[in-house]
Amino acid sequence: MDIRYRIQGGNILRGDVTISGSKNAALPMLAASILCAGETVLHNVPDLRDIRTMLTILEFLGAETSFHDGTVRIRAHNVQSKPIPSNLVSKLRGSIVLLGPLLARFGVVEMAYPGGCVLGKRPVSAHILALEQMGAQNMSTDAVLHLQGKLKPGRVILPEFSVTATENALMAAALLPGETRIDIAAAEPHVQELHMMLEDMGASVEGLGSHTLTIRGTETLKCVTRRVPSDYLEVGAFTIAALVTKGKVRMHDVEYEHLLSFLDAITRLGGVWTYDENEKILFVDGEISSLHSMNVQTNIFPGFPTDLQAPMGVALTQSQGVSRIFECLFEGRMAYLYELEKMGAHIEILNSHQALIIGATPLHGRTVASNDIRAGAAMVLAGLCAEGETIVTDVQYIERGYDQFDEKLRKLGAKIERIEMVPGS
Repeated sequence: MDIRYRIQGGNILRGDVTISGSKNAALPMLAASILCAGETVLHNVPDLRDIRTMLTILEFLGAETSFHDGTVRIRAHNVQSKPIPSNLVSKLRGSIVLLGPLLARFGVVEMAYPGGCVLGKRPVSAHILALEQMGAQNMSTDAVLHLQGKLKPGRVILPEFSVTATENALMAAALLPGETRIDIAAAEPHVQELHMMLEDMGASVEGLGSHTLTIRGTETLKCVTRRVPSDYLEVGAFTIAALVTKGKVRMHDVEYEHLLSFLDAITRLGGVWTYDENEKILFVDGEISSLHSMNVQTNIFPGFPTDLQAPMGVALTQSQGVSRIFECLFEGRMAYLYELEKMGAHIEILNSHQALIIGATPLHGRTVASNDIRAGAAMVLAGLCAEGETIVTDVQYIERGYDQFDEKLRKLGAKIERIEMVPGS
């Protein structure tokens, strides 16, 4: 089904919004639940398509799950490792984080290749290499990922700072008695959250927030209750929304340490904000902000998040001067700029990784597409500050990553309507 947003631009956003739990943290936390044979309880879980898909996969493997009012319960007593078909994993690249826990617990894992957003080449080689270094045999074919063997602790050197490969290696090592060291590990907030969850489950993990992790695993992990941290990417989207509509938005449940590079960039952009550390409230005052050009370069954490590059691109269209975006991680992340050009943005695409944005230019409502989760959110932000009506298509992408995005925007004063298109209409 094609779901669309119809947006009437030009409305100033004002008010309070509570940030939802992080999908990127919740998915590996759900996967970690199968490392133990009891009940895992997760609070503050966002109600998203990707979360529902992961729960369906866990149920296919034999888990009993429930999801009510932000709380997920997973009972993994009867989980088995069996081939996971394409129809379950083809729309969720995040399902790749099941490799490590299934292999560590059962000695075998088999699944069709996971899908999800197309952001250039995102191979699974880092995952396979990590698990091979722990003793796995790679039996994969062109159609199926298949690893088997008894894992052993040791040293894992990742070929890149891959978030999900780090998570797979972490979860596998947690169930192995002995010491495993992971070098070139990713350090994103959701990796750190998994690190802390595994410690609660009984593993010893050193190196929180660094690129070298040392894990002392155990044969038996206990099930735990954890709260999913808030989504710093959603914070970024609402921050840009406040700036481009010249609004005043107060965001609750914000982790400042997750946003160091982003908020520094917002300051350099000319955005005005304050943070209450005790209350974890971020207040963005777009009314008194004066946006000007800047350079943005994405990087691994704690650098500027690639997932906030597209929303920042929208802000740069409303900033005075010539700005440069340098996307270091994914070659497919610049496609949204063509959609912004349709709306009147002045953009020069230099190559698949770099572009110039010349501002400030008024945007005009058009029909634009969601190329992926984050690009889709960026198109919504563009629609909020554009003159006239904007139609954002393929909203199902956005709803894989943002919990009640349209509803939250409406409560802040946006004129946004969700439309489910009937085939043939």
